[in-house]
Formats: sequence, structure tokens, C-alpha cells
Amino acid sequence: MANEDRARAVSTGATGIVRTPRVRLDQPKPPRRRLVPDYDPEAFGRLSERIARFLGTGRFIVWMTLVIIVWVAWNIFAPSPLRFDQYPFIFLTLMLSLQASYAAPLILLAQNRQDDRDRVTHEQDRKQNERSIADTEYLTREIAALRMGLGEVATRDWIRSELEDLMRDLDDRGALFRAESDEDR
Repeated sequence: MANEDRARAVSTGATGIVRTPRVRLDQPKPPRRRLVPDYDPEAFGRLSERIARFLGTGRFIVWMTLVIIVWVAWNIFAPSPLRFDQYPFIFLTLMLSLQASYAAPLILLAQNRQDDRDRVTHEQDRKQNERSIADTEYLTREIAALRMGLGEVATRDWIRSELEDLMRDLDDRGALFRAESDEDR
């Protein structure tokens, strides 16, 4: 009896409100029943792309044309009891409408998936272009800094001209020194 009272006390709480038992976080939740069937959107998207790719080929047009020709020929030339769609070909029209009603959304789904892929590709290209521009600007700044630095570096010609000027100055001073020493004697 004490265990039942404790169980009631836990489930009702101090206020007397009935609470649902706590969910254990260490265990996965059991799957809930849903009215909509569960499907893998990625697999469905791949299937729709394959169908859309096939619908856009000449092979599909050839097969569709052959099926329609055989359908019409069968329902015109076959014996009456074997014909399943009489002259206005209402069943053929229904089948073509059904095919079109499924083909259009599948093609749109495939186009949307392609647009998503293109959007991701364009975004990656844009980021790559931004990185390339940043790298180019960095290299441009580095080259400009090197040119400025080279402007301050002594070149071989500049050193040669400075040495020639110094040699002339020394020769002039040497001549002046000799002239003074000759006067002193």
C-alpha cells in the first residue's frame, strides 16, 4: 500500500495535478505514428532528377511516340473484343494527362534542386573570388613596398658614381695637399 501512495504522490505532486511521468533523456523517443508516410527527401530528389533527366531525352520522345502509335493502332485495327480504348481515345488522353501531371512537378523539383546546387556553387565561387582578390591586393601592396624599399637601396651605378666622386675629391685634396707641402719647402 505504501508503494502505491508514493507512486500517486509522485504522479500528482503537491498540488494534486496529475503529471505525466518524466521522459528519460538517455533513451531515444519511440517513433510517433503519423498520417503522412515517412520518406527520405534526398532519395526522392535523386529519383526525381533521374526521371526528369530521362524525360528530357530523345529516347523518351521516341518511346512515347512508339507507345502512342501502338496504342492507337491496336485500338483501331485489333478485333473489337480486344480493343480497350475506342476512337476518341479517352483512356489514352487520361494516361497522357496523368503522365504530364506527374512529370511537371518532378521536373520542377529537379530544377529546384539544380538551382540549390548552383546557388551553393556560385556562393563558393564568390568566396574563392574574394580570396583571390584579397591575395592579389596583398601581393600588390607587397610589390609596392618592395619598389619603395628598392628606391632607398644603393644600386651598383649609384655606388660607382659615389666612389668616382670620392676619388675626384681625394685627388683634389691630394693635389691641394701637395701644393701646400711644396710651398712650405
